[in-house]
Amino acid sequence: MSKTMCPGQDMQFWKPGDVFEVQCPACNEAVEFFKDDAARRCSSCGYRMKNPRLDMGCAEYCPHAKDCLGYDPKEGKPDDSGESLADRLIRAMKQVFGRDQRRIHHALKVFEYAQEIVRAEGGDPRVITAAAILHDIGIPAAEKKHQSAAGRFQEQEGPPIARAIMNDFEVPEDVIEHVTKIIANHHSARDIDTPEFRVIWDADWLVNLPDEVDMSDKDKLATKIDRLFKTETGRKRARELYV
Repeated sequence: MSKTMCPGQDMQFWKPGDVFEVQCPACNEAVEFFKDDAARRCSSCGYRMKNPRLDMGCAEYCPHAKDCLGYDPKEGKPDDSGESLADRLIRAMKQVFGRDQRRIHHALKVFEYAQEIVRAEGGDPRVITAAAILHDIGIPAAEKKHQSAAGRFQEQEGPPIARAIMNDFEVPEDVIEHVTKIIANHHSARDIDTPEFRVIWDADWLVNLPDEVDMSDKDKLATKIDRLFKTETGRKRARELYV
């Protein structure tokens, strides 16, 4: 089946009320929901909220939902502990970063943008979830061993730590291999160019752009965005946010 989305899931056919904001009960920040989000985490405090207006549309009953979305919404249930894979990975990521709230917030924000981009661009949601949450997991080890959080040290130290975390949660080996390769290239983009990598690359740059690029010249910024981002959805979102 073609990767082209059916009208029920293609966002160009959505109505204005299908994307909405809900106030986080923990910190009162606005959390954006898509109608088919089962839950989202507040990017400000990390609180996990259920979607009060969940609407899976045709994907809830369509026999082709897995081909259309890349996953079957009927199979997307938490494990016996009540935690989803994303919940467990976030918990492990927070343990590694400890009190470093800035990096925890960064990982959660990248995860949020990755969820948004994958809806339009496609890709394996398991790979994208794990890679988004764990992409910077090598920073503490890099700072300890190399006295630097430079990208090349993150790429060196991150994969074995991410692999150990995913092994603990019995993530399939093919997913682990893909995720660790993304982490090993998420600054350099040397040896990988999969749809999942492009989603993570763009989600990370959506968060990092104000800290890495001169934002004062909007014409130059627009040119930089067109050259830097790897998905059309990422480029469009960057223009909306910064141009």
